[in-house]
Parts: sequence; C-alpha cells; structure tokens
Amino acid sequence: MRPPLKFAVIGIDHNHIYGMINGLLGEGAEFTGWATSAETPLSQCQRFGESYPDVPMVEPDALLDDASVQLIVSAAINDQRAGIAIAAMQAGKDAFVDKPGCTTLSELEAIRECVDATGRKWVVCFSERLQVESVTLADHLIREGRIGKVVQTVGLGPHRHNPSLRADWFWQRSRYGGILTDICAHQFDQFLHFTGSTQASVVTAHIGNVANPDRPDFQDFGEVLLEGNGGRGYARVDWLTPDGLPTWGDGRMTILGTHGTIELRKYIDIAGRPGKDHVFLADQKGVEHFDATGAGLPFFGKFYADIIERTEAAMTQAHAFLATQLALQAQANAESQQ
Repeated sequence: MRPPLKFAVIGIDHNHIYGMINGLLGEGAEFTGWATSAETPLSQCQRFGESYPDVPMVEPDALLDDASVQLIVSAAINDQRAGIAIAAMQAGKDAFVDKPGCTTLSELEAIRECVDATGRKWVVCFSERLQVESVTLADHLIREGRIGKVVQTVGLGPHRHNPSLRADWFWQRSRYGGILTDICAHQFDQFLHFTGSTQASVVTAHIGNVANPDRPDFQDFGEVLLEGNGGRGYARVDWLTPDGLPTWGDGRMTILGTHGTIELRKYIDIAGRPGKDHVFLADQKGVEHFDATGAGLPFFGKFYADIIERTEAAMTQAHAFLATQLALQAQANAESQQ
C-alpha cells in the first residue's frame, strides 16, 4: 500500500481544476480543503462545493499552514497562479498548477528561484497531453518504432470562446497572459514531449485579433515555429471554433517520423467515426485507425509516486520550465512585432 498523499486546492477559476482533482482522487489521494479568490463567482463556488460536498472551504492561509498537506493544486486566474505556487513551495509543499503556470518571464524566474531554494516541485497540468488517451497510445506506437525517429510535430489547438460565459479577466491581456502563453502552452509541452527535445528556441511567432474587434485587448489567433535538439515543430491556436462543431475544439496533433506519421484527432473526427481519441497511423505497411479509449492516463499515478519518492517520472522540472519559457518567449516575440 502506497503512503498517503494529502492535497488542497487554492483557486478554482478554470474548469481544468476538476480534471486535476479527479486524477489525484483516482490514485487514492485525499482532498482535504479548498479556497479561492474573492473574484470567483458565487455560482462557480456553489457548483464546486456541490461536486465535493465532504471537502470544507477554508481560508488559503489555513491550507498553507496545515503541515499535513503535501500538495497545493491551483487553477486560479492565470495571473494569480505564480503567487499561489510560490506561497505553497515556501510553506514546504509541492505545487501543481493549471497551464499557464505563470504569465510573465519575471514570474517564471521567481518560480525557478523558489524551486532552487525550497527543493519543492512545480508541475504544470498540460491537460491536452496528460489527460488524453490518444496521446498514451501514440507514445506506445512511437516506442514500438512504428514511425521511426520523430522529426516534427504539428499541433492545432482551436477553442470556442463562449463570450457569454467568460469572466472579465478572460478578455484582459495582463491577466490571461496572451494567447501563446495561455492555450498554446499545451503545444509547447507536446512538441518537447514527442520530439524529446531538452533544448529549444522560438524561430518565429505571430498573434492577432481577427474576429473580435470589440475586444481590442483579446488575441484570438496565434502561431509559432519551433526548433529543438530533437526536432522541429509548428503550432496554431485560436478562439474561432464555430458553434456548429459539437465540441469545444477540433484539437489535433500530427507527428512526423522518418518512417511514418501519426495523427491524433483528440476530441472529434469531423463527419467521421463517433467519439473521441482517434489515432491514425501511416507507415511502411499501410494505414491504420485506432480507438484509443482505454489506453489509460499514466500521469497521475506517476505524479503521486514522484511526490512521495521525490522522483521525476511524470514530468521533469526542466520540462515544466522549458515548456513555459517557450510559451512566454513566443508571446513576447509576437507582441514585439505588433
């Protein structure tokens, strides 16, 4: 029987918090308490409380002062996440934050310094990889050598912006961090993961507001070209998903290898097969379609063990730092050209 893991939540402003919590609960972790900022709508707090009725809402300082809590989980407003993570680590706890883990390069530097000073973990939940079974299957196929050496990734991350459901901070560049910092964070993570790159740089990046002229501070389109020591990558993200699509976004990842390709259609196969987690493979033998349902989500089990054993099987600290640095640097580069 594995040693117990107790975690608490500070910040519930993004719905990713449910996947983060449920992943930990599924591994047997204990959810001890939660807090959120005064900006979180009452309706959101009520829904969250109803989802976890046995978990008390308390003040953030009480969670930080509780020596039995080993991990702080946060999906707070984007510009609050760095401060919460640093407070958690300074209190002797590991930090597990929703993407983006922070919104500025200076925040990232402060997080690095805190990790070095405290020896605690700062792990970012890149849910478009960590909570997607088609990624698990793609990893397996790549390890089998089905497409040879990975040389490039092409990631597409369209989202529906649902304006009537969004809080004010969603539209404010200083708070959400910019489109490449925010939703493109997933793409930097996947590029590093699939190419195996441990060093990487931004070749070029672009952002724009193409369909929301009434929201001048909002960015609804972004793209980036990347170069790493394990391969190259391209990513495009947007807030332009049409209302007719029966899911929030047609997220795709194409992985090019020296002997074949893999395409992930994570959330929908448009006008094709029902369901999600579709994997298409083309290699020297032909073409195959896989339903990745049931492939599993190994991240949370590994993460639980990492916290207890002080290992890095789920995500290295270097990976979390580099994926976040690339996102912030791409955002800065794109904005410098506006």
